[in-house]
Amino acid sequence: MNLPGIPLLGLLRERMNYLDARQSVLSQNVANADSAGYAAQDLKPLEFEDLLKRASGAENATGALMLTDPRDIPAPADTSPGYQITDAPDGSPDPTGNTVSLEDEMIKVADNQAQFQAASNLYAKAVDLMRMAIGRPGS
Repeated sequence: MNLPGIPLLGLLRERMNYLDARQSVLSQNVANADSAGYAAQDLKPLEFEDLLKRASGAENATGALMLTDPRDIPAPADTSPGYQITDAPDGSPDPTGNTVSLEDEMIKVADNQAQFQAASNLYAKAVDLMRMAIGRPGS
């Protein structure tokens, strides 16, 4: 059984990858909260259609290779998902030009963490259901 090829698991995995990348951007904001002239950033939210394309491995505008024969060897997966980083000032800049609000960033970090935990729990439950269906619970 090819678990990564199951669409539900692919969608959840892609969501967790996005949330992981967003956590990195948010942590950079927190780390640069006192840096003069630093502009707060965030990731552009994923569109559902884009998420489906990524999770299903469908050919997209980046020219991804398609397998046309069962004997084809798949190309290695792209390790850089290419999420779009945008400026996301939390408020008006302080006198040094910094637009990071630590309070707003910590709220975003907590929300991001909760969303990642929910996706992770759904992934684990889906795998448990599949194990139960094939008669191998709790392996």
